[in-house]
Amino acid sequence: MGYGLCATIGAGAPREQILGLGKSNSMSNTTSSDVIADRFGRRFDNLRVSLTAACNYACTYCVPNGKRLQAAAYELSAAEMIRAVALLRQTTGISKVRITGGEPLLSPKFGDLLQGVMKLGLKDVSLTTNGQLLPRWSDDIIASGMGRINVSLDTLDTDKFRDIARSGDLATVLNGIDRMLEGGLRVKVNMVPMRRVNESQIVPMLEYCRERGIELRFIELMNMGHLRSSSTYQNQFFSMDEILELISEQYTFSRTDAPFDSTAVRFEIVDGGYFGVIANESEPFCRTCTRLRLSSNGHLYGCLSNAKSHDIRPLLEQSDELAQPALRELLGQALQDKQDLSFKGETTVMKFIGG
Repeated sequence: MGYGLCATIGAGAPREQILGLGKSNSMSNTTSSDVIADRFGRRFDNLRVSLTAACNYACTYCVPNGKRLQAAAYELSAAEMIRAVALLRQTTGISKVRITGGEPLLSPKFGDLLQGVMKLGLKDVSLTTNGQLLPRWSDDIIASGMGRINVSLDTLDTDKFRDIARSGDLATVLNGIDRMLEGGLRVKVNMVPMRRVNESQIVPMLEYCRERGIELRFIELMNMGHLRSSSTYQNQFFSMDEILELISEQYTFSRTDAPFDSTAVRFEIVDGGYFGVIANESEPFCRTCTRLRLSSNGHLYGCLSNAKSHDIRPLLEQSDELAQPALRELLGQALQDKQDLSFKGETTVMKFIGG
């Protein structure tokens, strides 16, 4: 069974042609001597800020045995996080910030952080949430001027939802998504398909998103945390090829352009709409990664596939003049932590360092 792609790709074409390997845009060059870049030309432009390590879910692919993530013993205050973001922006030219967790809406600091970050003149500020608390924070989010959010949602089936998240209420999440759309925000949904768990939800989720003008991102199960090299990971992993095979039974689509540093392979549906696949195993994106992560306890991580971190806390009380040279050194080290080509897996829990 083929992928049902547009006529520009003939039947029986090799996988490289079908998936259009390689990105259309290249990383822009800069002549500034202040730019911190590695030998691949990678630099930090996207910052993930983990507001708290705590989460109100206990998703099966994130934590074992229903154990919920708790807040770190010490977590930065909203003021400290705003200072860290401002300092990173001044030092590296970071233009995009995504507020993550844990579950960021679980933290009472969210409102203050959101207001502070929105004042920094960044190109883009966004949010990743499981959506359970969106009704509580919807007015603040809409009023802030934030343009887009990502909602992690792995199923539209109530029973499967409880089996995967091991907490929460599906209807509340769906109501929260509707509220964001009504408020004019662009919404993306992130779904992790797992074999014999929720792969039957791939097409229904795509239909749900298309009906609402939402772009769906399928994320291949990541070899991290308690799943690292486990039999559960091997048994549940559902590849990009398998995702596309299922979708092709209902839709005709073709690969389309994506930003040079995008983690997702993006597809356009002939009848309207888009979806993407973050294929960390099937089609690695490390070579163009521009992401930097700030954990809730003040540590910088240059790579999801490397547990090494760099403590930024001592710099937050220093003047810019003193802090920036030291921060440049830390950022250079964090860039060296990145993988050359592909994600290798790590025992680190992504939710702790900002997914």
